[in-house]
Amino acid sequence: MSRITSTDLENYAEVLTWAMRTSRAEKLHNGDAVVVRFDYPAIRLAEALYTRLVDEHLNPVLRLLPTPLMEGEHYLNSSFGQLVFQEPGEVELYAGCAGVITVYSPLELTHLAGIDPRTIQEGRRARRAVFEVMERRRRSGRLGWTSCVLPSPALANAAGLSLDEYEERWLRACWLNMPSPVKEWRRIREELSEISSWLDSLDMESVHVQAANVDLTFAPGDNRRFRGMLGTNVPGSEVFISPDCRSVRGRFWSDLPSVELGRVVLGARLDFEGGVAVRAEAQTNAQFLQQRLYADAGARKVGEFALTDRRFSRVDRFMAHTILDENHAGEHGSCHIALGASIPATFSGPQEILTPEMELALGFNSSGVHWDLVNTEDKLVTAKTADGSEVVIYEDGEFRR
Repeated sequence: MSRITSTDLENYAEVLTWAMRTSRAEKLHNGDAVVVRFDYPAIRLAEALYTRLVDEHLNPVLRLLPTPLMEGEHYLNSSFGQLVFQEPGEVELYAGCAGVITVYSPLELTHLAGIDPRTIQEGRRARRAVFEVMERRRRSGRLGWTSCVLPSPALANAAGLSLDEYEERWLRACWLNMPSPVKEWRRIREELSEISSWLDSLDMESVHVQAANVDLTFAPGDNRRFRGMLGTNVPGSEVFISPDCRSVRGRFWSDLPSVELGRVVLGARLDFEGGVAVRAEAQTNAQFLQQRLYADAGARKVGEFALTDRRFSRVDRFMAHTILDENHAGEHGSCHIALGASIPATFSGPQEILTPEMELALGFNSSGVHWDLVNTEDKLVTAKTADGSEVVIYEDGEFRR
């Protein structure tokens, strides 16, 4: 029997609806449409979200995500025309909705492992029109967006936990064992916002990350700002920036396993020169890692750097899903880089004015990939400021504000 009660699901539905509203610059209005995308095992949470949205005078639109069998059929047995088929009305749906809430609760994690990543990429590229309309609306503040994870046996098994243990850790990670989870997330958002403002005030020229297996340097870049808890993921305890991708140099090691396109990659090691990953190794699926770096022109560059403070995150072990693992804290906190696409929300001006030419000039990376790789070692992070001084910004798993 699941330890996740109906009250837990109702509380989580409240948190997710709050997060979706928070991620949208414009206020929602009565009658606005909100798309709820969910895996089949998450049906109870989808029902709780439906009820919550109706209570808030919004119109829920439900979309069931493909099952592993459906995805396998799509990528393995489709003709090219079927692979790139665009569902009628999909662009219009996302052009007209005010919010999207996505709930991942996978039945399987490795069902795509035998499929050529290029086939998956081609199928996803066919939905570019949908992604572009959503991105335009997100940048203009007219689309709220949040994603989350609900425990499933597949996730628990991949994490090496019983389902009961996984659910208990998930409840803690999402602060659902507190009297008012929404109140906790509002507090965390406020504190991370203050840390982000402090980091911005330092006027950094470069950041240096040092750990036993990490020695990475990058420039935050012009017209940037640090961000924390935008509402786009729950949990969301990280503080992040999209650095000038051209400036990244040094080495990075990911000691936390990562699940990407059905493959589990362990011990990824990357060496960067001139902003490009020139060397890549891994203990498992090394060939896949190297192939993924050639997915497109931006896949070998860094689109995000993030730090997670152990005071705000309750994720302290591998949970087999990026939404949870990128918030890993434990004893030493964590940092992660994302290979691929930069995050427009880290631009210091209005996102809607960012053109591809501006992004290129400012060092924002463009890619169809965004792959988070996490390091959990004890680390020291220092910033060199414009006046030439050095400031410790992160040590012993915490920001030094």
